[in-house]
Amino acid sequence: MKLEVMEQSASINDEQLATERLAALDQLLPTFAERAAQHDKAGTFVHENVEDLRAARFYSAAVPVEYGGSGVSHAQMVGYIRSLGRVCPATALTASMHQHIVSANVYNARNGRGGEKLLRKVAASEVVLVSTGAGDWLSSTGVMTPVAGGYRYTGRKSFASGCEAAQMLATSGRLGDEVLHFGLPLSAEGVVIGDDWDTLGMRGTGSQTVTLTDVFVPEEAITTRRPAGEWHPLWAVVATVAMPLIMAAYVGLADAAVELAVAGAKASLQPKGAEGPTADDTEIAMTAHELGELRLAHVAVDNSMAALLANAADLDFEPTVERAERAFVNKGLVATAVRSTLDKAFTLSKGRAFYRRNALERLLRDSYGAGLHPLQERELLQFSGRFALGMDPVR
Repeated sequence: MKLEVMEQSASINDEQLATERLAALDQLLPTFAERAAQHDKAGTFVHENVEDLRAARFYSAAVPVEYGGSGVSHAQMVGYIRSLGRVCPATALTASMHQHIVSANVYNARNGRGGEKLLRKVAASEVVLVSTGAGDWLSSTGVMTPVAGGYRYTGRKSFASGCEAAQMLATSGRLGDEVLHFGLPLSAEGVVIGDDWDTLGMRGTGSQTVTLTDVFVPEEAITTRRPAGEWHPLWAVVATVAMPLIMAAYVGLADAAVELAVAGAKASLQPKGAEGPTADDTEIAMTAHELGELRLAHVAVDNSMAALLANAADLDFEPTVERAERAFVNKGLVATAVRSTLDKAFTLSKGRAFYRRNALERLLRDSYGAGLHPLQERELLQFSGRFALGMDPVR
């Protein structure tokens, strides 16, 4: 009985630590909101936001308490990134890239598959991680050559969101018919961060291309070896835990767009000055119709996001193809609903969002990124269709 009370007390203390960490992180949101437009306009990386998040111990927040973190749950982190997305989508997306690596390692640690070493490292030094998995997928890119004590790797990794402030790259490379996954310090000799991130949206993520030339990868850095081009259970883990975190950034920007659009619509129906005319019945009817369309699109965002999050089951799941397929399908539904929501919000603005000074314009551009994360629509349809036929989904 005494042991049970002690365990309950420890659980309560852990929950309190997570709650306090999230409360401290919430205090950063107003400052991030003030910086968002500036970074987008200049096309600059959100360096200050990353440093503020490090100071508030965001990067170790989801690391379990026993490894030195704050024990923030997967669902709680998804909720926080959604809040980040409301104020600064670029910061939210960059944050999600780190947190999905952490979440995958939390899952692995819970299930006896390693991960503890990386989690302790993140907790000890607030190490910022960046992944290249989206560009690598099943076959990976670049070439690994065996040498004494490890390998030499040469390749280019695009869309490395957050690489300008990260300390470690989680990536992979080809060794014949195998793919080897490994972690690599971004300070390693032969690693060069490019300057090619000049894009339509998500301009503050600093998702530069990382070029690696003859970089030494020690044997002990290899975390997974798998056949190239074939499905592997690690993708079921990554897809299930990563998609809710990544799409939360876009759901947050959709939330912000709806708030702006509704406020603008209400203002447009108000009297134009002390003695100006009010909106007539036709204008009210048209605005109500467009608001109804916006509402339906936003509810679709909420519902598909809820399904995506439920599929992750707060990291308590079996890494099956079925689980991964649901993650990819619901990710696709979220992306489609986000884009629809932003399109409706843009229409409702009656031209106001065509101006760069209007925050909706930036949110609309950022929303285009939602469809670029794996699986993109054509690959998703093939994967899901082949799965429905009972076939290997990636052959």
